[in-house]
Parts: sequence; C-alpha cells; structure tokens
Amino acid sequence: MMKIRYITLLMTAFILSNGSLKSQETMTLEECRKLALENNKSTVIAARNKEKAELTKKAYRANYLPKISASGNYLYSNSVTSKSIAGGFLPTFIPDPATGQLVPNILAMEPDGSPIFKEYAFFPDMDFTLKLGGIFRTGIGAEQPIYTGGKITSAYKMSQIGSEIANLNQELSRTEIIVKTDEAYWMYVQANEMLKLASSYRTVLMELLRNVQDAEELGLKHKNDVLKVQVKVNEAELQIRQAENGIKLSRKNLCHIMGIPLDSEVALPESFNEPFLVSPDCLGTYTNRPEYGILEKQIQLKEQQVKLVKSDFLPKSGIRADYGYTNGVKLNGDKLFDNTSFLAIATVSIPIFQWGEGYNKVRVAQAERDMSRLQRDEITEKMELELTRAFDKCDESILEVELTALSLEQAHENMRISGYQYEEGMETLADYLEAQTVWQRAYLENINAKNRQRLNQTYYLKAAGIL
Repeated sequence: MMKIRYITLLMTAFILSNGSLKSQETMTLEECRKLALENNKSTVIAARNKEKAELTKKAYRANYLPKISASGNYLYSNSVTSKSIAGGFLPTFIPDPATGQLVPNILAMEPDGSPIFKEYAFFPDMDFTLKLGGIFRTGIGAEQPIYTGGKITSAYKMSQIGSEIANLNQELSRTEIIVKTDEAYWMYVQANEMLKLASSYRTVLMELLRNVQDAEELGLKHKNDVLKVQVKVNEAELQIRQAENGIKLSRKNLCHIMGIPLDSEVALPESFNEPFLVSPDCLGTYTNRPEYGILEKQIQLKEQQVKLVKSDFLPKSGIRADYGYTNGVKLNGDKLFDNTSFLAIATVSIPIFQWGEGYNKVRVAQAERDMSRLQRDEITEKMELELTRAFDKCDESILEVELTALSLEQAHENMRISGYQYEEGMETLADYLEAQTVWQRAYLENINAKNRQRLNQTYYLKAAGIL
C-alpha cells in the first residue's frame, strides 16, 4: 500500500509540474532568436556600421566626377601708386607719294648722321595714378582629375571592400547574438528542469518522511531515522529555492538578450525537445564563417593599400576651367577691370626624387599585406581545429545523453527496488536514502548532458559557418 501511494504521488507531482507550464504560452528558440536579433543593441550598431560603409563608398565614387564650385574674393587696399612719364619733342612723319608709306619728315642730316626734322611735335608730361581700392571677383569653376596614379581607383576599391567587411561584421554580430540567445534559452530550460527535479525529489522524500513518522509513532522506527529523512527534506527545500531563483535569474537574462523588459513573463518548453540538427556532412565548412571572409577581405584591403601608397609617387594631371566676373583697380580714376572672363588651366606633376621615401613607404605597405596573409593562415588553422573540436563535442554529447538516460532509468529502477526492500525490512533507511540520492544525481547529470548537447550543437553550427 505504501508503494502504491508513493508511485501515485510521484506521478501526480510530474503531472502537476507539466500542467503548470503547459497552461502558459511558450516561446520557441526561433522566436527568441528573432526577438534578440530585432532588439539587441549590437545588431543596431552593426547596421549603422554597414550604413556608414555604404556612404563612404558613395563618397569615394564621387571622386571620379568633376567638382564644381562657386567662389568669391574681395580685396581692399588704400595703396596708391603714382608714376610720371616725362614729355618732350617728337619727330614727325609725312606720306611718301610713291609708296603711300609714312616716312620721316627729315630736313637735313647732322655730320654725325643724326637727322634734323623739318617739323617736331610736342609731347607733354604724363602722370599716372594707380589705386587698388576695393577689388572683387566671383566665378564658377570646374576641376577634373585626369590621372592620379590610380589613387582614386584604389581608394574607391578600398571603400567597396570596407562595405563588404561591414556586411560580414553584421553577419558575425548576428551569429554571436544567436549564440548568446541559445545559451540563455537552454539555461532557462535547464533551470525549469532543475525545479522539476527538486520538486520530484522533495515529493519522494515527503512521502518517505510520512511513512517513517508513522512507523516511529508505532514504535517501529527510531527518532534518529525521522531526523535523517528530515535532513534530506531540508536539503530538497533548499534545492527548490535555488532552482526557483535560478529560473528568475535565467529568465531575466534571456529577456535582457531579447531586448524586452526584464520582468516580462516568458515561458519556454519544459524539456529539451528541440530537434538535434548536427550532421557529419557539415564538417569542413569553416570557410563559410564571416570571420574567414573578414580575413580574406582584409588581405584585399592591404593589397589596395599598396597601390594607394604607390599612387602618391606617380605622375598626376588634371584640368580646371573657371568663368567669372572681375571688378576693381582704378587708373587715374577710371576702372581697369569691369568684365567677365574665361580661364582654363592644365596641370601636370611628375615626382622626380624623394630620397627613397616612396620606395620605403611601399615596402611598409607590402609588409603589412604579408602580415595579414600570415594572420589569415594562422587563424584559419585555429578555426579548423575549433570546427573539429566542436564536432567531437557534439558526438560526445550525443553519447553522453544516451548513457545518462540509461543511467537514469537504471537509477530509477534501483530506487524502486530499494524502496520495496526497505518496506520489507531487507534494506536500511540509509540504503534507501542513498538510492534516492543516486537517482537524483543521475537525473541531474541527464539534465546537464541535454543542456550541453544543445549548446554544443549551437557551437558547432557557428564553427561550421551555418548558424
């Protein structure tokens, strides 16, 4: 009769535990991931970085096009410059009837060959005053680079690569958020399982305590036996409180990662019933990881950096056209400039000698590129090792779940037999309590094994680049 009551109460505890959770609306792992990706601040930062990279790319692309600008300049100076040209007598000319050309109106020649003109014209002294005053010029100009040694092209390609790196960083941020979400999700599920275990263990102990107390009242058991069971009940009560606190903490942690209020009521499936997805066919796909793509893009970035440095020491050419209006500068009170004009300029710059500056800077850029390749190779090997280790962990966790489930089944059967033998007086109370402890430990190991299995699955999918 005692055994029947024990089994009935244990089954009731399991049913009540299941029903209390199933009455709530649960959130699946995918729903938690979706909320985390939508609300997590890391996602917002990654999206902003991507937007920044796209805008940078557009800015560098504009360097291919001519730049048009309007300008205005004004100068005021009270500087005045005065000059005088001395006057005098000037020779005259008359037309030649034969040719119609003007010829000197010579009367006679001096003995030294100097001409004496028949008539002279008087030229008075001339005074000039140049005043700057206020001078201004306005205009519109266009400037177009013709050849820059590949500088514009290299800079634009670097911005394109930067945009691609931003996309990969966004993907990396996504996978990291998923990993954190999975860790919090399965921790919450584990906490609920721990409460379920603690409650079941207490139920078993409470039934045993009542039986021992009844036997003690009838003089069949000693007070010492009652105290032994009571100590175990107290331990179970503490485990329940710890499990309840673990549930609250893990729920708040999950809410934090999902970006919702920490006091939100979130219910999850009570057991590890999500499908296990890892397959051996996935092995060897670490090149799909965003980290690997970032390493490759960084090498491409360094290669363009080498070209960019080289361009600083190559010939450059460009043209500029300007159309504007100039007003100012007075000569004897009259303005010299009051008109529009067109201006075109072509420039060519050819570096000749920089004492090895260009050569050394290019060598530095090449060294940085080579270091990026070596870092890529080293990190790639680590990623391959990480993938192999993650796959092995998944394989081990599958076996661990199977073995702990078998151990739990065996421990449960051992506890049942021990309880029967205790009732029949074939075992001591200490033996029965030890059987219960073994069952509790086996149950706990099975919960932990399932939790590790789910997390190892996530870690493997991340290492394989398919998360």
